Amino acid sequence: MKETTWDVCVIGAGPAGMMAAGHAAMQGASVILLEKNSRPGEKLLITGGGRCNVTNYELDVRTFLKKYKDSDKYLFSAFSQFSTKDTLEFFNNRGVKTKVEAENRVFPESDKAESIWNVLIDFIKEQKVHIETNAIVSKLGTESVKLKNGKEIFAKKFILATGGNSRPETGSTGDGFPWLKSLGHTVIESNSSLVPLSIKDSWVKKLQGVTLSDVKITTFQNNTKQESKKGKILFTHFGVTGPTILNMSKDIGELLKYGEVEIRLDLLPSDDHGMLNKKLQDLFTNESNKMIKNSLGNLIPSALVEPVIEISKIDGSTKNNIVSKEMRMKLIETIKNLSFQVDKLLGNDKAIVSSGGVDLNEVDFKTMRSKIVPNLYLIG
Repeated sequence: MKETTWDVCVIGAGPAGMMAAGHAAMQGASVILLEKNSRPGEKLLITGGGRCNVTNYELDVRTFLKKYKDSDKYLFSAFSQFSTKDTLEFFNNRGVKTKVEAENRVFPESDKAESIWNVLIDFIKEQKVHIETNAIVSKLGTESVKLKNGKEIFAKKFILATGGNSRPETGSTGDGFPWLKSLGHTVIESNSSLVPLSIKDSWVKKLQGVTLSDVKITTFQNNTKQESKKGKILFTHFGVTGPTILNMSKDIGELLKYGEVEIRLDLLPSDDHGMLNKKLQDLFTNESNKMIKNSLGNLIPSALVEPVIEISKIDGSTKNNIVSKEMRMKLIETIKNLSFQVDKLLGNDKAIVSSGGVDLNEVDFKTMRSKIVPNLYLIG
């Protein structure tokens, strides 16, 4: 006897899958949501360092989509139908207060990803979505999906929301790509996109746990400036991460294909060389009997005093009252251009987002429907 045929079967219970399942059920459809993990939203709970970066607070759709570069033409219709404003209203109206931080990033006021997770779980429960966890799909067809345990689930329409292959421990292992290929889709190789950087310089790794909140980060290749952004950087045991580094990582990955990439940090971007020189003179005058290494922490983060002095090639035990102009110039140059060499991008196990996937020309972005398989929709 044939199993029940659902109106909609959603594969993948991340944020996209849960939103799609809930909204389909709101339209009166019978919906089954399949999740390979023991609970939905595993990756959601670790995003933003466990705080969940919900969206970006840019309410103008065209301005927002400029960040997507060549992909903006594909996304206008989708974001016009459900915009950043709609996203915020969805969560705000369900009791989650949000706040805007640096680079317009939006977080829940609670600073807990669970706040967003709870809303989505409650949403699919309210809409009476039938969810099956530990449901590992082995094959996707046009009339049914087959599970690893032998069960077959039939549906009129399918929504694939399995994501890419970043952070595989959360279940994102690129499962959907071979299924889509078997159905005739073109799949572009998936690579790490938003991902931390491994750094060659050993002094960087000694700063594990240090965060700089307002620095200018500039990339160079062959001594030619490539890109510059202002924001936060976090030093780790392998190199550097943080929102600004993650946002620059895809372009850094492209540059690495052609040669070495250098990153230069301006630790005090609001001060030009003249202003910084004046601050150093005042500092050394006011603390004339102290040593450089014991005073410099009043101007730059104390954790960076040692590497700045070492890279400047000056003696940190020099008394401030005998610091020469040449020493000051070396310090200024290092503070404004603290440089290190990128080794590589870390792998998918550390990536926040992966690039690649289905050829965008094979998706109708007004509906997210596949142009190859009429009853298949691709999201997430």
